[in-house]
Amino acid sequence: MSRENFIRIGHGNLANLSRCVAIVHADSAPARRMIQDARDRLLVVDASSGRKTRTVLVMDSEHLLLSSLSAEEIARQLPDVPPASAAAEGGD
Repeated sequence: MSRENFIRIGHGNLANLSRCVAIVHADSAPARRMIQDARDRLLVVDASSGRKTRTVLVMDSEHLLLSSLSAEEIARQLPDVPPASAAAEGGD
């Protein structure tokens, strides 16, 4: 497992990017329901260090990682992905 597969999710914590399915804002009602359901099933990893949860990382194992970083701060760490229009034009 190379180091490039990990992203910082705050407070010295890292997440395996290759296992991440989605990065969502924690403020919406569906996200809050998803967090509560995962808490009930003991599938939440709280990496917010007691701060307000701003982002939820949904993992392929159904675990949720809670982070106090914004989704934009986490997205800045992601590798560059070509725009959809370039892929449609055959710019692989």
